Order: sequence, then C-alpha cells, then structure tokens
Amino acid sequence: MQKPCMETVPVREAVGTVLCHDITRIVPGEGKGPVFRKGHVVREEDIEVLLRVGKEHLYVFEPQPGMVHEDAAAERIIAAIAGRNLKKTSPKEGRIDLVASCDGLLRVEARQLAAINNLGEITVATLHSLQYVTKGRSVAGARVVPLLIEDARLRALEALVAEPIIEVLPLRPAKVGMVTTGSEVYSGRIKDAFGPVLRAKFAALGCTVMGQTITSDEAAMTADAIRDFLSRGADMVVVTGGVSVDPDDRTPLAIRQAGAKIVCYGAPVYPGAMFLLAHADGAAGRVPVLGLPGCVMYHKTSIFDLIVPRLLAGLDVTVADIASLGHGGFCAQCADCRYPVCPFGK
Repeated sequence: MQKPCMETVPVREAVGTVLCHDITRIVPGEGKGPVFRKGHVVREEDIEVLLRVGKEHLYVFEPQPGMVHEDAAAERIIAAIAGRNLKKTSPKEGRIDLVASCDGLLRVEARQLAAINNLGEITVATLHSLQYVTKGRSVAGARVVPLLIEDARLRALEALVAEPIIEVLPLRPAKVGMVTTGSEVYSGRIKDAFGPVLRAKFAALGCTVMGQTITSDEAAMTADAIRDFLSRGADMVVVTGGVSVDPDDRTPLAIRQAGAKIVCYGAPVYPGAMFLLAHADGAAGRVPVLGLPGCVMYHKTSIFDLIVPRLLAGLDVTVADIASLGHGGFCAQCADCRYPVCPFGK
C-alpha cells in the first residue's frame, strides 16, 4: 500500500499552509497542550509562536488512498469497542477517551482488549475491569501510534470485535434485609456496630436497608429472620457475624436452614476470608444471601466492596470468580485508603 507523501516546509515559508496535526507546547511547571490545532491555517503572526515551541519546519502531507488520519482512526476504534453508558470526548492529540455516563460497574473484556493491542499501531488502555466507577470518571482511551494508519489495520480491528468490549453496568437500587446475629448483641450486652456501617455502604451504592433483625446464636431464629426478609421482597439479604470457625458461629447452618443454596464459603481475600455467598428463592425471585465476616465492619475496604457491586450489576458470581480474587485479594492496609485507586481486588 502506498504511504503518504510528506514534504518538509520551513516555518518561515509556511504561511497559508494547513496544519495536519496538533502543535504541542510544554510549559514547565504548568502543563502540556496544543498551541495550534489540526486544520489551522498558518498566519504571519503564528511564525514566531511556532519558532518558540521549537518548530523550525512543518510537515505537509498529501494522504494517499487507504490511509486514515489519527483522529478519524480513534473515532473508528471507539465506535467498535464502546458499549453501554459511555460518552466519548473530542479527539485531542489523536486520542479519544471514554467517560462513564452513570454510576456503575465497569466491565472490560480483557482478552479482546489484548487482541486489539496485539494488532500493532493501535492502542487501547482501560481501568481494571469489575470495579465500581462514578458518573464522569474517565475509564478508557484509544489512539493510534502513527499520524496516519493503514485502513486495513482498522478493518482488522472491526472484524475482530464482534460486540463492544467496554461498558458500564448500572447497579440495581436493591432493597436489602439485614440479619445481625450474636447473643451478646441480642441480649443487649453490647451495642450493634454492624448496622450503621452497612447502611452507609449500601446507601453509597444506591440501595436501602429495608430493616434489621437481631437474632441470637440459635440457627433456627436466624433462619426465620432470613425467610421473613425473603417473603417481604428483599432483593438481597445479608447476615452479619457468626461465619467464623467458632463452635457458636452458626450462620452457615442458618442460611442453609432458610432454604438457600451455598455457592461458596470462604474467599481468598484478606480482609474477607470467611465470606459466604448463597442464593435463595424469595418474593423478588432468586435472591443473593451473604454471610459477612466481622472484618466488613471495621475495614474500610473488604470482600464486600469486591462482590456486592457485581451482584447489584446483575452478574452471576461463581466459585471460579471468587477463586480468581486471590491474585490481588491481599489488602496492603494502607494508612490512607484510596480504593479503588489501588491494586486491591485487581
């Protein structure tokens, strides 16, 4: 395929020519940005500005058939990869970013992403998949390496991507039933501390706690409380406490007695190793029932933050999904928690 013909033009002889790419200026301590945009017609008063940014020559080219400019190429890449609830930015220096148009769970098909980046001269970068993002957050970007790229490469990408590989899944505003176990809380000897933490966490995800029932360590009482929330239309039931290996911790038994089928008990996530995931039939359909260990109460980030958004986004969390959390499931316990801008759960 014929390559574009480029001609070097001295800046002082460039008046009247049309810029075919952005001219960037870097100001130390201030930033970097275009001083002239692609398509700008060079004027006499521009010559000194161009010289000050180190441009003694401009490159004028005549695109040949079969070649695509970087801005148009980025538009085509974005059109191929972008799915639901994403907005694109305008091209800037050949790059277009994708921005979340709602709060939700970012989903990226990592294998497809790797295949795209393996085509050569095409680059797409994203945040890690399956993390909660807020409206307005930039989540991905795309651009090509050369100023002009062969159309054949773009067509190869378009053939490779049968459907979008990046999307934001909105979270369902679920009604949550909370069952708090423990004879020490049930008897009033200590004050429940789990409830306020979970109410705040669920509120941040757009959910409401429809009620909280405190039970003793008796499995039958806890099972009745779970069934009550299921019958009242809860979209999710969380059971706090009683999931350790202590003899008095009967939550797994109570969840089974409530009619739930346990998917997984235990997770390779610290904090959160004693997490339990089950499903039960309720008035709202198939309802997740979670056994939450005590670490959720006193750690800012835990297994809760990795699993609950996935469930609210409608994803089916499997044993394999939970097992895969081991790589990145070790929280570094930073003094200043910045999750999700950190490696936890990635």
